[in-house]
Amino acid sequence: MPGSGSGAIAALGDAIGPDVLAAVQAMYAPEQARIAADVPVAASDLRYGDDERHTLDLYRPGEGGGAAPVLLFVHGGGFVRGDKRSPDDPFNAHVGRWAARHGMIGAVMNYRRAPDHGWPAGGADVAAAIDWLHRNVADHGGDPARIVAMGTSAGAVHVATALMLRGATLGAAAAVLLSGLYGHTPIDARDALYYGDATDYGARMPRDAVAAATLPMFVACAQYDPPRFQRETIGLLADRLERHGTLPPATILSGHNHYSLAMHLGTADTRLSDAILAFLVDNAIVERT
Repeated sequence: MPGSGSGAIAALGDAIGPDVLAAVQAMYAPEQARIAADVPVAASDLRYGDDERHTLDLYRPGEGGGAAPVLLFVHGGGFVRGDKRSPDDPFNAHVGRWAARHGMIGAVMNYRRAPDHGWPAGGADVAAAIDWLHRNVADHGGDPARIVAMGTSAGAVHVATALMLRGATLGAAAAVLLSGLYGHTPIDARDALYYGDATDYGARMPRDAVAAATLPMFVACAQYDPPRFQRETIGLLADRLERHGTLPPATILSGHNHYSLAMHLGTADTRLSDAILAFLVDNAIVERT
């Protein structure tokens, strides 16, 4: 059943932009604020590289149970904005809290942004953050053999690009891709700040790498995503079917748009949360509860 904000989200249509983002943030702010007090940040601004943006925060589950699986969340922001935890970007830390509430170490990262840093900076940063987690997350109660890379929008692009840079598994146990771009539609003018000249766009997109990846993959977009993002998701699924002979677990989430798809995680609407957790259980990354 769609979440309580689905009617208001439907009224916004499939547009994206600052006004739509602000409207969706306002819908979820009260519920997310209540949840935030339950899971404070456990370790903040841990450095995984040399750039000032190379930092991540950790959120930990309750005591006991041994080494926990790790969910690395990569925020969106059109390649030019977004932050792991700030007053202006309150809806990225919530994914770390959601992970902790479900028995995982939640790792929420920053990455370099355009226009100062172009392709493939974001993908390289995801790979570097995974390397850091492999070396260090055990010290924080995490299991480096069970790292899940999850991104939304530009963050999904960066996870997919990391696959392109690193190969079929990325050093992760699974990937979750929400409303990303993978190379199935033409470049948008706004993307040029990150990708540069459109003539190079095809060579810079991770379409083949995502199709060939051997790690378990969960794919989603929203009913009110812009058509471009829906075409990208359908193209990715078709590529995976052609390459592997079966579809990956996937959903087109009713009642949600490009922003609310990730922004609502942890709230009373558990449809996407339940689907992701079932995927992780099926792949022996988290334990069934």
